[in-house]
Amino acid sequence: MSTAKGSVKSSIIEWGVAVISALLIAVVIRYFLFAPYEVNGTSMYPTLDGNELLIVNKFIYDVSKPNYGDIVVFHTDEHRDFIKRVIGIPGDKIEVKNGHVFRNNKQLKESYLAEEMIGDFAPVVVQEGHLFVLGDNRNNSKDSRIIGAVDDSAIVGRADVVVMPFKEFRLLNK
Repeated sequence: MSTAKGSVKSSIIEWGVAVISALLIAVVIRYFLFAPYEVNGTSMYPTLDGNELLIVNKFIYDVSKPNYGDIVVFHTDEHRDFIKRVIGIPGDKIEVKNGHVFRNNKQLKESYLAEEMIGDFAPVVVQEGHLFVLGDNRNNSKDSRIIGAVDDSAIVGRADVVVMPFKEFRLLNK
């Protein structure tokens, strides 16, 4: 009889350790590696419609630098997160002429845009520790043209996967 009690007690301990281990792993993944992010608004249309749930890679910029075209989530002074596309990295000169974006005096080919941007933006040089970001819906986006370059410390991570709605499941930043 004592072996049966010992066996039950051993099973309970094993299950307890397994559950606690799983919870710890989930917490580490959620808070240090990946996080869900809900898109609100149409500033990234047509890439994102504004009703998606994304998975944001929070550790990628600990091991590499942001690349042109990365879709990043960042904190703002408005106490909410924004999602935009990286257009300029430190040292780049960014300007908008006749509705076209130029990086270091070369016009960007931006196949992800649905319409041409209205207006111009005077040249700026992206400072060290910052990124110049723009929404894909340029005529309806509060981005670096308005809020300035984004400090690296404000970057949450790179949006990598659209998970909801399920029919829209896809990888971003290919």
